[in-house]
Amino acid sequence: MTMTYKSAGVDIKSIKKSQAAIGRTISKTYNAQKKAHVEHGFGHYAGIVKIKGARNGVRIATHTDGVGTKVMIANDLKIYDTVGIDCIAMNVNDIICTGATPISFVNYIAASKNDTSKITDIVKGLAKGAKKGTVPIVGGETAIMPGLFGKKRRGFEFDLAGTVVGMINAPNQGRLQENLLGSRIKPGDVITGAFSTGMHSNGYTLARKALAGVRLGSKLYRGGPTVGDALLEPTEIYVKPILDAIQDPTIDIHGLAHITGGSFTKLLRLKRIGFDIECLPDMPRIIKYVVEYGNIKKSEMYSTFNMGIGFCVISPVEHADAIRRWFSKHHIRSKQIGVITPKAGVTVESTKIA
Repeated sequence: MTMTYKSAGVDIKSIKKSQAAIGRTISKTYNAQKKAHVEHGFGHYAGIVKIKGARNGVRIATHTDGVGTKVMIANDLKIYDTVGIDCIAMNVNDIICTGATPISFVNYIAASKNDTSKITDIVKGLAKGAKKGTVPIVGGETAIMPGLFGKKRRGFEFDLAGTVVGMINAPNQGRLQENLLGSRIKPGDVITGAFSTGMHSNGYTLARKALAGVRLGSKLYRGGPTVGDALLEPTEIYVKPILDAIQDPTIDIHGLAHITGGSFTKLLRLKRIGFDIECLPDMPRIIKYVVEYGNIKKSEMYSTFNMGIGFCVISPVEHADAIRRWFSKHHIRSKQIGVITPKAGVTVESTKIA
């Protein structure tokens, strides 16, 4: 029996219908503030507003995200000082897809009871991620809500999310509108993929289902980390190399994509065009472990897990080497993983996934 995200409890098609309904509803609020004009709303990696009357045409980008059910692995292992890194990463990696520089962050911790030691460890992870993501944490909320996580659960339970604000300066604005949001992606462009550090923070509902009979303390492989430690490996943060590449006047970037929930189907957020991926790196050991235990089909794994690629940059082929050099400068491995084709859809290693 093969496992799917849907059988694990996450129906992507149904969620997309809900998201579409949300988008229609929130679009009615776009004119609520007369001092801000919504330039780019629901559907991309962040919403963008232009501040009316501001000098130099400053734009503000905003995004919110959480860690998902990875927090359940952290709770099972009683390790709380890494998921904060994931929370920062899931936010800042998304907002840089618009060309925005992260300038502030607030977090939200919901917990079943107050436990100073555990909550402090969560915040330590947030602080570590914020330093790497070059974003100050300016506030947040810790909500203690007994009963929210189930009346029979008496231990410490929690959820973690955050919101990031980014700024887009006027000199970048032309490149933002013309290039970074995907409008200029064309056949013949190439896809540069920056390597992931593991599962990052997506697909954990399916992974937990697949590994239901596996002890988290068992070794992933001889001499390697435990399964639990591999599952908790923090999400890579791509802020520094991406902002450096954006600000490099010699590089022409046509699109940026953070590979998260939905994996490579995320590329279609940029443009309805063909994304042909045929040269992935070796599958991270933890993802391979999950895929084998869950007997997960190729089409399912390519549309659920990052498969070793956490971020994609789309550019003309002659700019790909320079993009890879920026990743290398910041100690992140990358490679050309695919090309843009005329026919709309996403194909990964000859498997059509969208």
